[in-house]
Formats: sequence, C-alpha cells, structure tokens
Amino acid sequence: MIIRNGNVVLKNSVEKKDILVENGRIVKIAECIPANGTQEIDASGKHVFPGLIDMHVHLREPGFEKKEDIESGSKAAVKGGFTQICCMPNTNPVTDNKVVVTYIKARAKEVNLCKIHPIGAITKGSKGEEMAAIAGMKKAGAVAISDDGVAVKNARLMRLAMEYAKGFDITCLCHCEDKDLVDGGVVHEGFSSTLVGLRGIPRAAEDVIIAREISLAETLNAPVHICHVSTYSGVRMIRSAKQAGVKVTAETCPHYFAATDEIIRTYDTNTKVNPPIREEIDKQAILEGLKDGTLDCIVTDHAPHHADDKNVEYYQAAFGISGIETSFGFAITYLYKAGVLTLNEIADRMSAAPARILKLDGGEIKEGGVADLMIADLDEKWTVEPEKFVSKGKNSPFGGYVLDGVVKYTIVDGEIKYQA
Repeated sequence: MIIRNGNVVLKNSVEKKDILVENGRIVKIAECIPANGTQEIDASGKHVFPGLIDMHVHLREPGFEKKEDIESGSKAAVKGGFTQICCMPNTNPVTDNKVVVTYIKARAKEVNLCKIHPIGAITKGSKGEEMAAIAGMKKAGAVAISDDGVAVKNARLMRLAMEYAKGFDITCLCHCEDKDLVDGGVVHEGFSSTLVGLRGIPRAAEDVIIAREISLAETLNAPVHICHVSTYSGVRMIRSAKQAGVKVTAETCPHYFAATDEIIRTYDTNTKVNPPIREEIDKQAILEGLKDGTLDCIVTDHAPHHADDKNVEYYQAAFGISGIETSFGFAITYLYKAGVLTLNEIADRMSAAPARILKLDGGEIKEGGVADLMIADLDEKWTVEPEKFVSKGKNSPFGGYVLDGVVKYTIVDGEIKYQA
C-alpha cells in the first residue's frame, strides 16, 4: 500500500510525504514514492496519524454483552481511529485469571479489527481481599493490572501488588477513589450539585488515593499509573511527584477537558460519570497538565451502557460515558483548534505515550515501524449523534456538539479496517 500526499504527523514535525507499507510494516517515508501497482490511498489535504491507542476502555465481554461486546467495541474503536485498545477487567467473570485473558485475546483475533490487550485484575474478583494470579495473566497476554472501578482499599495489599507487578515488568493502573469520602455522592461537590440537589463527591475522595499511590510508588521505586484524573489538586500532586523523580504516569479523558459540572444541571443521567465532571478550575488544570506533560495521555474510559441503565432516576443510573467514537474529535476541537496542543503533542498523548507506558509495539510513524495508521480530515465538521454510534452504548451527554476532525481511514498492520 502507498499512502500519497498526506500531511504525516511524525514525532517532531508534520511533513507532506508518501508512506510505503509492506507486510504490515512501514518500509519507506519519502516524497513521490514510485507507483508499484499496489493499492494507493490519496491522502491529499488530510493528516496521517499513528493509529490511536486507548489504554482504558470497557468492552463488557464476557458477561455484560447487552452493554457492549468485543465485536461492537472493536467496530466503534476503528471508527474512532483506534488501532489498539486495552480493556479493563470489570467483566463477569472478572478478568482475574489466564482463562479470561486467553478468551478475550481469542475473541479479538476472531473479530480481527483492532488489536485488543486485556488488563488483568489486581485482586481476585476485584474484591480487594486477595491478590489475583498476576504471573499467569501476564504470560497469557495481559499488559497491565487494575481493579478499575474500585480502588484497592487495603494499602498493604496495594503495596504487595505494586511490588509483584514491578517484578513482572507491568504497571498497576489505579482507580483513585475513597468510597468512604464518596459517601453516596453522584456528581462533583460544588455549586452545581447544591443547585440541583444531588449529593456531591469532593475532590478529596480522588486525591487521597492519588497521594497514597504516589507515596507507595516512591517507597518501592516502582511505576504506577493514575487513571482518569479529574481534579486540579490531583494534577498538582502528580506534577510535583514527577519533578521529584517518582515513576508516576497519568491519564485524563475528553469529558474532563471539554466540559464542566454545569452540564449536570439538565439532570441528564448521561452526565453521570466516575470520577465526576468537575469545575472550571479543574478543567483548566487538566488542560495545563496535558500541555506540560504532567498528564501523559488521553484515554476515553469508554463505558458503554444499555439504555435501561441510564433511563432511570439519577441516583440509580450507572456511571459512565460512551466515548470512543468522539475522543479524536474532542481532541482536535478542544486541544488542537483551541491552541492548547500541537498535532505532534496530540499524537504523543493519544498514541506514543500509551505505547510507552504499556510497552506496546506502535505509537509513532517511522520507517520499520508497525503500519498502524489513521487518516483524518481535520477541517471537516460533524455533529455528535449518539443514536448513530456503532457502539451498543449510546450514553453520551454530548449529542448536538459540533466537532472538527473526521476519521477517514483506520489501518491496522497495513490493512484497512475502517473507511468512512
């Protein structure tokens, strides 16, 4: 395959080049590569990105296929420009052993759209009581461990898990939430929660666990990754820890840099997400954290739900936003077009950084590299219509938003997996 005349987003520059792909690898990046009778894609006026990598999605299979399954999630991923995704272990049964890891890998191969990397649970059943079989899961193909959705309450158990993970050269991905401080809260604790009369979740509920995980990582000289950061104080702690040499990495999601808690005033249960969407001061800190690299990557925390899970009273509704099909559009609109990040920085936060953190093959466009690519038109506008999502989860509060950046092609190992 030859991709012609695209604005290629390289590590440190954007250059108009052709890309020659053979046997799933990038063989040559140059001007005017001679035609050789193979398939050609005209990328004139468009940008060629490294295939996006999402290190935090929920595919719901096995066990909750009503919400999403590996096939529907993969279709949504390639439509969103993602060539690799990492799925969290809150399935049924929980992904806490090599059997479930092997099943997910086999289903991904069967579906054959994007690359899927399972994340194993830290504790058995994600109950926070006993460590899961980390060695077996790593051997079967798990790329990280996480009790996503719940923090490991026992600090000693968390310490042991970090030590064990360090020995197997994988990272703990930490959902930071003190349930006692959450105390039944469903939205950010602030003016908007008071206005609508919904119980609030204070920043401290997230921050105290961020502080604990940073402290453990420093004590053990082990890596730790902080999931879906939403608070200004969390960003400040992570920045300070990085400056002190602690091996901490962190992620955030589009809903934290594109919205504030004013969005909950409609009582739309699609705005209910964990951690909650917070205030303007938090949103600005998230933007600054993305700019200066305190927040290493942008993930979707794609959490698809069936309509029945959301079409209930706010307190009863499930937490989560279906976001894998809108993530790139939000990044282009709210980060690139707004002058917050360059295209190279977006490619780093959405591709290279996740690959670095999880030691995955890919993440940048280079000769000899894997041919995981995404071609997009950055000037084409589109309107978010959740009812038209490929994902089974239509639960997005962003219906009607107009975004820039349309994915035209998603290419995995040199094969077109999605074409607009």
